[in-house]
Amino acid sequence: MAKEMLPLTSGDREKYQTISQETIEFIMNRNNAVNRWVIADMLRRSAYHYPDKTALVFGDIVRTYTELEQECNQVANALADLGVKKYDRVAILAHNTHHHVLTWMGCAKIGAVYLAVNYLLGGEDISYCINHSESTVFVVEDSLYPQVENVLDKMPSVKKRIWSNQGNRQQAREGFLDFDTWYQASPVTEPDVILRIEDPVQMTYTSGTESLPKGVIISNQSLIAQYMGCIIDGKYEASDVNVNALPIYHCAQRDVFLNPIFWLGGTNILMGPDIGQVLKNIQEYKASMFFAPPTVWIGILRHPDFATYDLSSLTKCYYGASIMPREILKELLEKFPSAGVYNYYGQTELAPYHTILKAEDAMDKIGSAGMAGLNMESRIEDDKGCEITDVDIPGEICGRGPHAMTMYFKDPDKTEAAMKGGWFHSGDLGVLDEDRYINVVDRKKDMIKTGGENVASREVEEAVYLHPAVEEVAVVGVNHPKWVEAVTAVIKLKAGKSVSEEEMMTHCKNNLSSFKIPKKIVFVEELPKTPTGKILKRNMRQQYENLFT
Repeated sequence: MAKEMLPLTSGDREKYQTISQETIEFIMNRNNAVNRWVIADMLRRSAYHYPDKTALVFGDIVRTYTELEQECNQVANALADLGVKKYDRVAILAHNTHHHVLTWMGCAKIGAVYLAVNYLLGGEDISYCINHSESTVFVVEDSLYPQVENVLDKMPSVKKRIWSNQGNRQQAREGFLDFDTWYQASPVTEPDVILRIEDPVQMTYTSGTESLPKGVIISNQSLIAQYMGCIIDGKYEASDVNVNALPIYHCAQRDVFLNPIFWLGGTNILMGPDIGQVLKNIQEYKASMFFAPPTVWIGILRHPDFATYDLSSLTKCYYGASIMPREILKELLEKFPSAGVYNYYGQTELAPYHTILKAEDAMDKIGSAGMAGLNMESRIEDDKGCEITDVDIPGEICGRGPHAMTMYFKDPDKTEAAMKGGWFHSGDLGVLDEDRYINVVDRKKDMIKTGGENVASREVEEAVYLHPAVEEVAVVGVNHPKWVEAVTAVIKLKAGKSVSEEEMMTHCKNNLSSFKIPKKIVFVEELPKTPTGKILKRNMRQQYENLFT
């Protein structure tokens, strides 16, 4: 903890007689140890309330709050011994592991900036994130080492490499410190570091679409405000058992579920994205809450053993990351009649949740993204930056509030563009309904311009999902010599189902206006997705760019 304050001098006392910027800064600096509110304190406070309660389960590794707090202190002290200072970046390439959690919280405890790297990236893309962020320490999981083996020498800012063996238990390679040996020699006492709520605490690279990935800097304040909103809006409780199956390198799983549950003193089950194991863990640990994007919920509902598991403990089902098809949401509500179903919507830059559709509105507002969360504001803007208040008029979804990022690292121009007019601009198109609930129409880049008309890919997808044989569908615009872009539906059918392209076309004609009907139906075994379950429409546009030539 921070050292005791020095006695006031006569000059110091004089500052208390004025209200000025200098006075406020002086008082804030003096009082920092008393009124500090940072992520680093989260586990310690939960350990105070629940010292012997299980905080984390990862395979056969089980840690109480006391044990996890002590281990995170050890990692923090070990990082400091490597020369890591406040604001230095520490990068990690790892799956959902015990070591990953220790790295994240260890960084927070010394004021370092934690950077989790997307493990689906290739070597050059990973080295870009490391070099752009100027990370000084790089933690690499053994099973992911092949992805960076050929680019390790292209990371000049990295001074130390640490080997995590929690992927497939391989011994550390030359040039790496073994994670367990490295941190377990350090003291369990908390580091003596001055930490402030406005300090940056984590960094996430957004996936690049038309440009290089952007490094989103998030502060303690943004995360704390976001955690508070999640807990209240999502009705989290200290008694909750949460299964974390989506990657925690992504802010959705990490910052909307894993960390708020740590803050409350609940129990986190940490695992990989195996649907069968998800069902087993919900049953075994009597999990009360689970988050997944729509594609994973579809996989759960379609799992051949779904009906054999006792999932009655699950009282809260959450979805987000992409739009939930209405027919799947109806099925989810039917299969989990005693559970509340919540929809979180947001962006990495908002730490990440912006709006929520609460369980009590799930049926009445089916398909909606809800309203701004507890600490956020929302509005719809037109292309001139003016607010749209009329119902069903599409515009860009914008948000503001304490969740918002500090900046895009090294990119003031993109930071200013994203924050123009005092609002964060999401790049998503939405409309307001009569109750001011937001309905997401589409991503701006997913709006299909065909024959002079705009077609929302989501609207076509909803129509396709009405066919009982469809398991998943993604609709994209593909280059076309006549229409500029042609509406193209890429469909995965349910197991054992068979549908012809002609039959699917007839179905679409019965449910869509003529210009919205797909020009082509493509049947596939699987749709390309990110580890968080988002369908990669960009990849699909590239894959089928010559479909009509």
